[in-house]
Amino acid sequence: MNLGSIEFSIIVPAFLAGLLVLSTHVPLGQEVLARGIIFIDLAIAQIAGLGVIAAQSFGWEPQGWEVQITAGGAALLGATLFNFTEEHWPEIQEAIIGVVFVLAASGGLLLLSNNPHGGEHLRDLMVGQILWINVSTLAPVAILYALVLALWLGMGTRIGRPGFYLIFALSVTASVQLVGVYLVFASLIIPALTTRRLAGMQRLFTGYGMGAAAYAIALLISSWWDLPTGAVIVWCLAALGLMLSTCLWIFSECRSGIIKS
Repeated sequence: MNLGSIEFSIIVPAFLAGLLVLSTHVPLGQEVLARGIIFIDLAIAQIAGLGVIAAQSFGWEPQGWEVQITAGGAALLGATLFNFTEEHWPEIQEAIIGVVFVLAASGGLLLLSNNPHGGEHLRDLMVGQILWINVSTLAPVAILYALVLALWLGMGTRIGRPGFYLIFALSVTASVQLVGVYLVFASLIIPALTTRRLAGMQRLFTGYGMGAAAYAIALLISSWWDLPTGAVIVWCLAALGLMLSTCLWIFSECRSGIIKS
C-alpha cells in the first residue's frame, strides 16, 4: 500500500459522481423498497443499457445526444410498461420485471454478438468506468438530478405512480452511464435496506452518510491495491450497510428492553 500512489485528480471526480448518484438513489431506493418492487431498478437499468448498446451499434458517439435520447427513451418505455402492469396486474409485477430484465439483457448480448469489443462494452455497462469520469461530464447529470430531487422532495408520493416511474427512469438512465448497472442497484437498495428501522429525514441523511463513506473508502482501497473500483464500491456498501444495520438493530433492541422494563 502506497499513499503516494493515490491519484486524487482521478478519485475526486469519481467521488463526486458517487455523491450525485446517491443524491437521487437513496430517496428513490426507499420508495422502491416500500413498494416491494426491488428489481425494477435492475430492469430499467438494463433497458437503458440496451438503448445505449443499440445506439452505439449505429456508430453514434457514446456521449453523443443520440445515445442519450435512445437510452432515455428506452428507459421511459420500460417505466411506462411497469406503470401499466402495476396498475392492472400488481400481483405479477415482480415476475414481469424479471422477464423484462432477462429480455433486455439477452437483447444486449444479441446486439453485441458480432462486435469484436462486445465483451468489453458489456463489462463497462455492468461494472461502469467510474474512474474515467471527468468533472465536465457531471454538470448535465447534476442539473437532471437537481430537477429530480426538487420534484421528489417537494411532492413525494403526491407525484403519483406515473410521476415516480418517470423520474426513476430518468435517474437510472443517467446513473447507468456514469457508474454501471451494479452500482446503480447497490446505491438504490443497500442504503434503503440498512436504514429501514429509521424514518423521515433521519433515515434519508443516514443513508446519504453511509453511502458517501462507502464510496470514499472503496475509492481509496481500489487505488491502493489496484482493484476493480465498481466491485470494491459494491462490497464496501454491503459491508458498511451490514455493520450499520447491526448497530441500529442492537440499539433498537436495547431501547425496547428499556421501555418494557
